[in-house]
Amino acid sequence: MLTRLFLPALVAALLAAGPAGAQMARTEAREPVKDMARDGTAKAVPLSKADVQLSFAPVVKRASPSVVNVYASHVDKRSDARTSAMEEFMRRFFGEPEGGRGPRGDRAQRSLGSGVLVDADGLVITNNHVIDNMNEVRIALADRREFEAAIVLRDTRTDLAVLRIKEPPKGLVPMPFGDADALEVGDFVMAIGNPFGVGQTVTQGIVSALARTQVGSADYQYFIQTDAAINPGNSGGALVDLRGQLVGINTAIYSQSGGSHGIGFAIPVGMVKAVVEAARDGAGVVRRPWLGARIQSVTPDIADSMGLDHPTGVLVASLQPKSPADEAGLKRGDLILAVDGQEVADPEAFGYRFALKGVQGQARFGILRGTSRQTVAIKLAPAPESRPRDVLKVKTRSPFLGATLVNTSPAVAEEMQVDFPADGVAVQAVDENSVAARVGLQKGDVILSVNGVPVPTTKDLDRATRNSLNSWEVAINRNGEILTSVFGG
Repeated sequence: MLTRLFLPALVAALLAAGPAGAQMARTEAREPVKDMARDGTAKAVPLSKADVQLSFAPVVKRASPSVVNVYASHVDKRSDARTSAMEEFMRRFFGEPEGGRGPRGDRAQRSLGSGVLVDADGLVITNNHVIDNMNEVRIALADRREFEAAIVLRDTRTDLAVLRIKEPPKGLVPMPFGDADALEVGDFVMAIGNPFGVGQTVTQGIVSALARTQVGSADYQYFIQTDAAINPGNSGGALVDLRGQLVGINTAIYSQSGGSHGIGFAIPVGMVKAVVEAARDGAGVVRRPWLGARIQSVTPDIADSMGLDHPTGVLVASLQPKSPADEAGLKRGDLILAVDGQEVADPEAFGYRFALKGVQGQARFGILRGTSRQTVAIKLAPAPESRPRDVLKVKTRSPFLGATLVNTSPAVAEEMQVDFPADGVAVQAVDENSVAARVGLQKGDVILSVNGVPVPTTKDLDRATRNSLNSWEVAINRNGEILTSVFGG
Protein backbone atom coordinates (compact mmCIF):
# COMPACT_ATOMS: atom_id res chain seq x y z
CA MET A 1 0.00 0.00 0.00
CA LEU A 2 2.84 2.40 0.82
CA THR A 3 4.44 1.71 -2.56
CA ARG A 4 1.23 2.49 -4.46
CA LEU A 5 0.72 5.78 -2.64
CA PHE A 6 4.28 6.86 -3.10
CA LEU A 7 4.67 6.05 -6.80
CA PRO A 8 2.21 8.67 -8.26
CA ALA A 9 3.82 11.38 -6.13
CA LEU A 10 7.26 10.40 -7.46
CA VAL A 11 6.05 10.45 -11.07
CA ALA A 12 4.41 13.87 -10.56
CA ALA A 13 7.62 15.21 -9.07
CA LEU A 14 9.68 14.00 -12.04
CA LEU A 15 7.21 15.51 -14.54
CA ALA A 16 7.32 18.82 -12.70
CA ALA A 17 11.08 18.75 -12.83
CA GLY A 18 10.94 18.50 -16.62
CA PRO A 19 13.45 16.80 -18.92
CA ALA A 20 16.24 17.16 -16.40
CA GLY A 21 14.34 15.19 -13.81
CA ALA A 22 13.40 12.49 -16.30
CA GLN A 23 17.00 12.28 -17.45
CA MET A 24 18.14 11.90 -13.84
CA ALA A 25 15.72 9.00 -13.31
CA ARG A 26 16.94 7.29 -16.47
CA THR A 27 20.56 7.78 -15.45
CA GLU A 28 19.97 6.23 -12.03
CA ALA A 29 18.23 3.28 -13.64
CA ARG A 30 21.29 2.65 -15.78
CA GLU A 31 23.62 2.65 -12.77
CA PRO A 32 22.50 -0.13 -10.41
CA VAL A 33 24.40 -0.91 -7.25
CA LYS A 34 26.93 -3.53 -8.27
CA ASP A 35 29.75 -5.51 -6.72
CA MET A 36 32.09 -8.24 -7.86
CA ALA A 37 32.24 -11.63 -6.16
CA ARG A 38 35.55 -13.35 -5.50
CA ASP A 39 34.98 -15.64 -8.47
CA GLY A 40 34.60 -12.64 -10.83
CA THR A 41 30.82 -12.76 -11.31
CA ALA A 42 28.83 -9.54 -10.99
CA LYS A 43 26.29 -8.95 -8.23
CA ALA A 44 23.54 -6.33 -8.58
CA VAL A 45 20.46 -5.14 -6.72
CA PRO A 46 17.17 -5.84 -8.66
CA LEU A 47 15.76 -2.62 -10.17
CA SER A 48 12.81 -3.60 -12.35
CA LYS A 49 9.64 -5.66 -11.98
CA ALA A 50 11.18 -8.25 -14.29
CA ASP A 51 14.19 -8.52 -11.97
CA VAL A 52 11.99 -9.07 -8.93
CA GLN A 53 10.00 -11.77 -10.74
CA LEU A 54 13.08 -13.88 -11.33
CA SER A 55 12.69 -17.38 -9.87
CA PHE A 56 14.91 -19.75 -7.93
CA ALA A 57 13.10 -22.72 -9.49
CA PRO A 58 15.99 -23.70 -11.84
CA VAL A 59 18.35 -23.90 -8.86
CA VAL A 60 15.88 -25.98 -6.87
CA LYS A 61 15.36 -28.39 -9.77
CA ARG A 62 19.12 -28.86 -10.00
CA ALA A 63 19.75 -29.32 -6.28
CA SER A 64 16.67 -31.05 -4.84
CA PRO A 65 17.30 -34.55 -6.34
CA SER A 66 20.50 -34.66 -4.28
CA VAL A 67 18.77 -34.05 -0.93
CA VAL A 68 17.43 -37.10 0.91
CA ASN A 69 15.47 -37.88 4.05
CA VAL A 70 17.20 -39.89 6.76
CA TYR A 71 15.13 -42.19 8.97
CA ALA A 72 17.15 -43.72 11.81
CA SER A 73 16.10 -46.03 14.60
CA HIS A 74 17.60 -48.00 17.43
CA VAL A 75 15.84 -51.28 18.04
CA ASP A 76 16.63 -53.46 21.04
CA LYS A 77 15.48 -56.98 20.19
CA ARG A 78 13.65 -58.69 23.05
CA SER A 79 13.49 -62.44 23.32
CA ASP A 80 10.33 -62.17 25.46
CA ALA A 81 7.59 -61.08 23.08
CA ARG A 82 4.94 -60.91 25.78
CA THR A 83 3.40 -57.50 26.40
CA SER A 84 0.97 -56.38 29.03
CA ALA A 85 -2.74 -56.17 28.27
CA MET A 86 -2.59 -52.35 28.42
CA GLU A 87 0.41 -52.19 26.03
CA GLU A 88 -1.36 -54.47 23.58
CA PHE A 89 -4.54 -52.37 23.81
CA MET A 90 -2.61 -49.15 23.15
CA ARG A 91 -0.73 -50.70 20.25
CA ARG A 92 -3.79 -52.12 18.49
CA PHE A 93 -6.10 -49.14 18.88
CA PHE A 94 -3.77 -46.16 18.93
CA GLY A 95 -0.71 -47.36 17.00
CA GLU A 96 2.84 -47.77 18.17
CA PRO A 97 4.03 -44.50 19.76
CA GLU A 98 7.39 -43.15 18.73
CA GLY A 99 10.13 -44.49 20.98
CA GLY A 100 7.87 -47.22 22.41
CA ARG A 101 7.67 -50.96 21.85
CA GLY A 102 7.16 -52.74 18.59
CA PRO A 103 4.60 -55.48 18.00
CA ARG A 104 7.05 -58.13 19.25
CA GLY A 105 7.90 -56.16 22.36
CA ASP A 106 11.10 -54.69 20.83
CA ARG A 107 12.11 -51.32 22.27
CA ALA A 108 12.62 -48.69 19.56
CA GLN A 109 13.93 -45.13 19.42
CA ARG A 110 13.54 -43.11 16.25
CA SER A 111 15.12 -40.05 14.68
CA LEU A 112 14.29 -38.02 11.58
CA GLY A 113 16.61 -35.78 9.61
CA SER A 114 17.98 -34.91 6.19
CA GLY A 115 21.08 -35.72 4.17
CA VAL A 116 22.86 -34.90 0.93
CA LEU A 117 24.05 -37.28 -1.78
CA VAL A 118 27.72 -36.52 -2.45
CA ASP A 119 28.62 -39.55 -4.58
CA ALA A 120 26.91 -41.38 -7.44
CA ASP A 121 27.67 -44.65 -5.60
CA GLY A 122 25.30 -43.74 -2.79
CA LEU A 123 27.44 -41.84 -0.28
CA VAL A 124 25.35 -39.50 1.90
CA ILE A 125 26.48 -36.82 4.36
CA THR A 126 24.29 -35.91 7.35
CA ASN A 127 24.59 -34.72 10.94
CA ASN A 128 25.93 -37.17 13.47
CA HIS A 129 23.21 -36.23 15.95
CA VAL A 130 20.61 -37.48 13.45
CA ILE A 131 21.96 -41.03 13.68
CA ASP A 132 23.53 -40.88 17.16
CA ASN A 133 22.92 -44.15 19.05
CA MET A 134 20.98 -45.53 16.08
CA ASN A 135 21.63 -48.95 14.51
CA GLU A 136 19.18 -48.98 11.61
CA VAL A 137 19.08 -46.30 8.90
CA ARG A 138 16.90 -45.81 5.83
CA ILE A 139 17.34 -43.25 3.08
CA ALA A 140 14.38 -41.80 1.16
CA LEU A 141 15.20 -40.12 -2.15
CA ALA A 142 13.37 -37.06 -3.45
CA ASP A 143 11.18 -39.37 -5.60
CA ARG A 144 10.17 -41.27 -2.38
CA ARG A 145 12.10 -44.47 -3.12
CA GLU A 146 13.55 -45.87 0.09
CA PHE A 147 16.74 -47.86 0.66
CA GLU A 148 18.59 -49.33 3.60
CA ALA A 149 21.84 -47.58 4.46
CA ALA A 150 24.96 -48.42 6.42
CA ILE A 151 26.78 -46.03 8.76
CA VAL A 152 30.27 -45.60 7.29
CA LEU A 153 31.78 -42.95 9.56
CA ARG A 154 30.76 -40.90 12.59
CA ASP A 155 32.67 -37.73 13.45
CA THR A 156 31.36 -36.34 16.71
CA ARG A 157 33.81 -33.45 16.69
CA THR A 158 32.19 -31.88 13.63
CA ASP A 159 28.73 -33.40 14.19
CA LEU A 160 28.94 -35.02 10.76
CA ALA A 161 28.35 -38.61 9.68
CA VAL A 162 28.66 -40.46 6.38
CA LEU A 163 26.15 -43.09 5.25
CA ARG A 164 26.14 -45.40 2.24
CA ILE A 165 23.06 -46.75 0.48
CA LYS A 166 23.51 -50.53 0.59
CA GLU A 167 22.06 -51.20 -2.88
CA PRO A 168 22.27 -47.84 -4.68
CA PRO A 169 20.07 -47.48 -7.76
CA LYS A 170 21.39 -46.12 -11.02
CA GLY A 171 20.99 -42.47 -11.82
CA LEU A 172 21.76 -41.00 -8.39
CA VAL A 173 22.53 -37.28 -8.65
CA PRO A 174 25.28 -36.13 -6.26
CA MET A 175 25.40 -32.46 -5.34
CA PRO A 176 28.60 -30.69 -6.40
CA PHE A 177 30.69 -29.00 -3.72
CA GLY A 178 30.77 -25.21 -3.76
CA ASP A 179 33.16 -22.78 -2.10
CA ALA A 180 32.09 -21.52 1.31
CA ASP A 181 35.08 -19.16 1.39
CA ALA A 182 33.58 -17.29 -1.58
CA LEU A 183 30.38 -16.52 0.34
CA GLU A 184 29.75 -12.99 1.50
CA VAL A 185 27.24 -11.60 3.95
CA GLY A 186 24.12 -10.79 1.95
CA ASP A 187 24.48 -13.56 -0.64
CA PHE A 188 21.33 -15.55 -1.39
CA VAL A 189 21.28 -19.15 -0.16
CA MET A 190 18.64 -21.88 0.11
CA ALA A 191 18.09 -24.56 2.75
CA ILE A 192 16.70 -27.87 1.49
CA GLY A 193 15.58 -30.58 3.88
CA ASN A 194 12.69 -32.34 5.57
CA PRO A 195 11.44 -30.07 8.40
CA PHE A 196 9.06 -31.71 10.88
CA GLY A 197 8.84 -34.74 8.56
CA VAL A 198 6.43 -32.96 6.17
CA GLY A 199 8.53 -33.83 3.08
CA GLN A 200 11.21 -32.08 1.10
CA THR A 201 10.98 -28.34 1.61
CA VAL A 202 12.97 -25.38 0.27
CA THR A 203 13.47 -22.13 2.16
CA GLN A 204 15.37 -19.12 0.92
CA GLY A 205 17.31 -16.39 2.68
CA ILE A 206 20.68 -14.71 2.82
CA VAL A 207 24.00 -15.33 4.51
CA SER A 208 23.59 -13.39 7.76
CA ALA A 209 27.14 -13.85 9.05
CA LEU A 210 30.27 -15.90 8.50
CA ALA A 211 32.69 -17.64 10.86
CA ARG A 212 30.19 -17.76 13.71
CA THR A 213 31.56 -19.35 16.88
CA GLN A 214 30.23 -20.34 20.30
CA VAL A 215 27.24 -22.14 18.78
CA GLY A 216 27.98 -25.20 20.89
CA SER A 217 27.01 -28.00 18.51
CA ALA A 218 30.51 -29.28 17.68
CA ASP A 219 34.16 -29.02 18.69
CA TYR A 220 34.96 -26.95 15.60
CA GLN A 221 33.07 -23.70 16.11
CA TYR A 222 33.05 -22.09 12.67
CA PHE A 223 29.62 -21.78 11.09
CA ILE A 224 27.73 -20.05 8.29
CA GLN A 225 24.77 -18.17 9.74
CA THR A 226 21.64 -17.77 7.60
CA ASP A 227 18.10 -16.48 7.97
CA ALA A 228 16.76 -19.17 5.61
CA ALA A 229 14.18 -20.99 7.75
CA ILE A 230 15.69 -24.11 9.35
CA ASN A 231 13.49 -26.27 11.57
CA PRO A 232 13.73 -29.65 13.33
CA GLY A 233 14.19 -32.27 10.61
CA ASN A 234 16.35 -29.93 8.50
CA SER A 235 19.45 -31.20 10.33
CA GLY A 236 21.85 -32.74 7.82
CA GLY A 237 20.19 -31.01 4.88
CA ALA A 238 21.83 -28.82 2.27
CA LEU A 239 22.62 -25.13 2.28
CA VAL A 240 23.11 -24.31 -1.41
CA ASP A 241 24.21 -21.27 -3.37
CA LEU A 242 22.53 -19.96 -6.51
CA ARG A 243 24.53 -22.37 -8.66
CA GLY A 244 22.93 -25.32 -6.87
CA GLN A 245 26.22 -26.18 -5.20
CA LEU A 246 26.64 -27.36 -1.62
CA VAL A 247 28.12 -24.67 0.62
CA GLY A 248 27.11 -26.07 4.00
CA ILE A 249 25.27 -28.72 6.01
CA ASN A 250 22.45 -27.29 8.14
CA THR A 251 23.14 -28.30 11.70
CA ALA A 252 21.64 -26.01 14.34
CA ILE A 253 19.12 -23.27 15.04
CA TYR A 254 18.89 -20.60 17.68
CA SER A 255 15.44 -20.98 19.17
CA GLN A 256 13.67 -20.85 22.51
CA SER A 257 10.55 -22.56 21.19
CA GLY A 258 11.99 -25.22 18.86
CA GLY A 259 10.86 -23.35 15.74
CA SER A 260 12.83 -21.16 13.35
CA HIS A 261 13.58 -17.62 14.46
CA GLY A 262 15.64 -16.80 11.40
CA ILE A 263 18.97 -17.73 12.99
CA GLY A 264 20.29 -20.97 11.57
CA PHE A 265 23.79 -22.38 11.33
CA ALA A 266 25.50 -24.58 8.75
CA ILE A 267 28.84 -26.41 8.77
CA PRO A 268 30.99 -24.99 5.93
CA VAL A 269 31.54 -27.30 2.98
CA GLY A 270 35.31 -27.32 3.55
CA MET A 271 34.86 -29.39 6.71
CA VAL A 272 32.23 -31.52 4.95
CA LYS A 273 34.72 -32.40 2.19
CA ALA A 274 37.35 -33.47 4.72
CA VAL A 275 34.92 -35.90 6.37
CA VAL A 276 33.65 -37.25 3.03
CA GLU A 277 37.20 -37.83 1.77
CA ALA A 278 38.05 -39.79 4.92
CA ALA A 279 35.02 -42.01 4.31
CA ARG A 280 35.97 -42.52 0.66
CA ASP A 281 39.43 -43.61 1.73
CA GLY A 282 37.89 -46.26 3.98
CA ALA A 283 38.95 -44.58 7.22
CA GLY A 284 36.89 -45.22 10.31
CA VAL A 285 37.92 -41.87 11.79
CA VAL A 286 38.88 -38.46 10.45
CA ARG A 287 42.59 -37.87 10.98
CA ARG A 288 43.56 -34.29 11.71
CA PRO A 289 46.94 -32.60 12.07
CA TRP A 290 48.60 -32.18 15.43
CA LEU A 291 50.17 -28.84 16.34
CA GLY A 292 51.46 -29.63 19.82
CA ALA A 293 50.97 -26.11 21.12
CA ARG A 294 48.44 -24.45 23.39
CA ILE A 295 47.00 -21.28 21.91
CA GLN A 296 44.91 -18.48 23.37
CA SER A 297 42.81 -15.55 22.23
CA VAL A 298 44.24 -12.07 21.75
CA THR A 299 42.68 -9.52 24.10
CA PRO A 300 42.57 -5.78 23.35
CA ASP A 301 45.38 -5.25 25.89
CA ILE A 302 47.58 -7.88 24.22
CA ALA A 303 46.84 -6.40 20.78
CA ASP A 304 47.80 -2.93 22.02
CA SER A 305 51.05 -4.21 23.55
CA MET A 306 51.96 -5.87 20.22
CA GLY A 307 51.21 -2.77 18.19
CA LEU A 308 48.11 -4.20 16.49
CA ASP A 309 45.21 -2.03 15.36
CA HIS A 310 42.70 -4.57 16.67
CA PRO A 311 42.69 -8.02 18.31
CA THR A 312 43.37 -10.75 15.75
CA GLY A 313 45.24 -14.02 15.45
CA VAL A 314 46.07 -16.55 18.17
CA LEU A 315 48.88 -16.41 20.69
CA VAL A 316 51.18 -19.38 21.32
CA ALA A 317 50.97 -19.94 25.09
CA SER A 318 53.03 -23.13 25.43
CA LEU A 319 54.70 -25.86 23.36
CA GLN A 320 55.01 -29.62 23.77
CA PRO A 321 58.55 -30.94 23.29
CA LYS A 322 59.21 -32.71 19.97
CA SER A 323 55.83 -31.63 18.58
CA PRO A 324 55.45 -30.19 15.04
CA ALA A 325 55.18 -26.69 16.52
CA ASP A 326 58.35 -27.19 18.56
CA GLU A 327 60.30 -28.70 15.67
CA ALA A 328 59.21 -25.89 13.31
CA GLY A 329 60.69 -23.30 15.66
CA LEU A 330 57.53 -21.70 16.97
CA LYS A 331 58.10 -19.90 20.25
CA ARG A 332 55.97 -18.95 23.21
CA GLY A 333 54.58 -15.49 22.53
CA ASP A 334 54.45 -15.87 18.74
CA LEU A 335 51.24 -14.55 17.20
CA ILE A 336 49.78 -16.76 14.43
CA LEU A 337 47.96 -14.52 11.95
CA ALA A 338 47.29 -16.82 8.98
CA VAL A 339 47.31 -20.45 7.85
CA ASP A 340 48.36 -20.84 4.22
CA GLY A 341 47.32 -17.26 3.53
CA GLN A 342 43.91 -17.56 5.23
CA GLU A 343 43.54 -15.06 8.04
CA VAL A 344 42.67 -16.49 11.47
CA ALA A 345 41.01 -14.05 13.83
CA ASP A 346 40.54 -16.28 16.88
CA PRO A 347 41.23 -19.82 18.17
CA GLU A 348 38.05 -21.19 16.55
CA ALA A 349 39.03 -19.87 13.12
CA PHE A 350 42.55 -21.24 13.58
CA GLY A 351 41.23 -24.67 14.60
CA TYR A 352 38.99 -24.82 11.54
CA ARG A 353 41.68 -23.73 9.07
CA PHE A 354 44.35 -26.00 10.50
CA ALA A 355 42.03 -29.02 10.70
CA LEU A 356 41.36 -28.79 6.94
CA LYS A 357 45.04 -29.29 6.08
CA GLY A 358 45.11 -33.06 6.51
CA VAL A 359 48.03 -35.09 7.80
CA GLN A 360 50.48 -34.93 4.91
CA GLY A 361 52.82 -32.23 3.68
CA GLN A 362 53.23 -28.82 5.28
CA ALA A 363 51.21 -25.78 6.26
CA ARG A 364 52.71 -22.31 6.29
CA PHE A 365 51.89 -20.08 9.23
CA GLY A 366 52.13 -16.32 8.96
CA ILE A 367 53.32 -15.16 12.37
CA LEU A 368 54.28 -11.99 14.19
CA ARG A 369 57.31 -12.37 16.45
CA GLY A 370 57.97 -9.13 18.27
CA THR A 371 57.77 -6.58 15.47
CA SER A 372 58.90 -8.98 12.73
CA ARG A 373 56.49 -10.79 10.41
CA GLN A 374 57.72 -14.25 9.44
CA THR A 375 56.55 -17.45 7.77
CA VAL A 376 56.96 -20.81 9.51
CA ALA A 377 56.47 -24.23 7.84
CA ILE A 378 54.63 -26.72 10.06
CA LYS A 379 54.81 -30.45 9.35
CA LEU A 380 51.35 -31.98 9.01
CA ALA A 381 51.08 -35.23 10.95
CA PRO A 382 48.55 -36.89 13.26
CA ALA A 383 49.06 -36.80 17.00
CA PRO A 384 51.01 -39.89 18.13
CA GLU A 385 49.47 -42.47 20.41
CA SER A 386 52.63 -42.78 22.46
CA ARG A 387 51.15 -45.56 24.59
CA PRO A 388 48.13 -47.85 24.19
CA ARG A 389 44.81 -46.47 25.41
CA ASP A 390 43.91 -49.64 27.36
CA VAL A 391 40.27 -48.58 27.72
CA LEU A 392 38.83 -49.26 31.18
CA LYS A 393 35.12 -49.32 31.96
CA VAL A 394 34.85 -49.34 35.72
CA LYS A 395 32.13 -51.70 37.00
CA THR A 396 33.05 -52.07 40.67
CA ARG A 397 31.56 -49.85 43.36
CA SER A 398 33.78 -46.77 43.45
CA PRO A 399 33.66 -43.07 42.46
CA PHE A 400 34.59 -44.19 38.93
CA LEU A 401 31.56 -46.45 38.40
CA GLY A 402 30.04 -45.49 35.04
CA ALA A 403 33.17 -43.76 33.71
CA THR A 404 35.19 -44.80 30.66
CA LEU A 405 38.90 -44.17 31.18
CA VAL A 406 41.96 -44.30 28.90
CA ASN A 407 45.70 -43.74 29.18
CA THR A 408 46.76 -40.20 28.28
CA SER A 409 48.69 -39.51 25.08
CA PRO A 410 48.97 -36.67 22.53
CA ALA A 411 46.38 -38.46 20.35
CA VAL A 412 43.85 -38.64 23.18
CA ALA A 413 44.55 -35.02 24.17
CA GLU A 414 44.01 -33.85 20.58
CA GLU A 415 40.73 -35.73 20.31
CA MET A 416 39.42 -34.23 23.55
CA GLN A 417 40.86 -30.79 22.75
CA VAL A 418 42.50 -30.44 26.17
CA ASP A 419 46.01 -30.45 27.57
CA PHE A 420 47.02 -33.58 29.46
CA PRO A 421 50.04 -34.41 31.65
CA ALA A 422 52.29 -37.10 30.23
CA ASP A 423 51.11 -39.72 32.77
CA GLY A 424 47.68 -40.32 34.19
CA VAL A 425 44.30 -41.76 33.31
CA ALA A 426 41.92 -39.57 31.32
CA VAL A 427 38.14 -39.64 31.68
CA GLN A 428 36.89 -40.26 28.15
CA ALA A 429 33.17 -40.41 28.92
CA VAL A 430 30.76 -40.44 31.87
CA ASP A 431 27.42 -42.26 31.76
CA GLU A 432 24.38 -40.21 32.70
CA ASN A 433 23.01 -40.80 36.20
CA SER A 434 26.03 -42.94 37.09
CA VAL A 435 28.04 -42.78 40.31
CA ALA A 436 30.86 -41.05 38.41
CA ALA A 437 28.43 -38.40 37.17
CA ARG A 438 26.98 -37.83 40.63
CA VAL A 439 30.40 -37.30 42.24
CA GLY A 440 31.23 -34.75 39.53
CA LEU A 441 33.74 -36.49 37.26
CA GLN A 442 33.92 -34.80 33.85
CA LYS A 443 35.18 -35.72 30.41
CA GLY A 444 38.78 -34.53 30.17
CA ASP A 445 39.62 -35.00 33.86
CA VAL A 446 42.91 -36.79 34.48
CA ILE A 447 43.07 -39.10 37.51
CA LEU A 448 46.48 -38.75 39.14
CA SER A 449 46.18 -40.79 42.34
CA VAL A 450 43.72 -42.83 44.41
CA ASN A 451 44.12 -42.88 48.19
CA GLY A 452 47.58 -41.40 47.85
CA VAL A 453 48.79 -44.05 45.36
CA PRO A 454 49.72 -42.73 41.85
CA VAL A 455 47.74 -44.29 38.97
CA PRO A 456 49.77 -43.56 35.80
CA THR A 457 47.84 -46.17 33.77
CA THR A 458 44.37 -47.69 33.56
CA LYS A 459 45.78 -50.99 34.86
CA ASP A 460 46.93 -49.18 38.00
CA LEU A 461 43.50 -47.61 38.42
CA ASP A 462 41.81 -50.97 37.90
CA ARG A 463 43.90 -52.50 40.71
CA ALA A 464 43.15 -49.53 42.97
CA THR A 465 39.38 -49.96 42.60
CA ARG A 466 39.05 -53.72 43.04
CA ASN A 467 38.34 -53.52 46.78
CA SER A 468 35.29 -51.85 48.31
CA LEU A 469 36.25 -49.02 50.66
CA ASN A 470 34.41 -46.70 53.00
CA SER A 471 36.09 -43.62 51.55
CA TRP A 472 38.12 -42.64 48.51
CA GLU A 473 40.64 -39.83 48.20
CA VAL A 474 41.08 -38.90 44.54
CA ALA A 475 43.51 -36.37 43.02
CA ILE A 476 42.39 -34.97 39.65
CA ASN A 477 44.02 -32.67 37.12
CA ARG A 478 41.25 -30.53 35.65
CA ASN A 479 42.39 -28.00 33.05
CA GLY A 480 45.76 -27.71 34.76
CA GLU A 481 44.34 -27.30 38.27
CA ILE A 482 44.96 -30.08 40.81
CA LEU A 483 41.83 -30.97 42.77
CA THR A 484 41.76 -33.42 45.67
CA SER A 485 38.40 -34.75 46.86
CA VAL A 486 37.21 -37.38 49.32
CA PHE A 487 34.19 -39.49 48.37
CA GLY A 488 32.15 -41.98 50.38
CA GLY A 489 32.29 -45.68 49.56
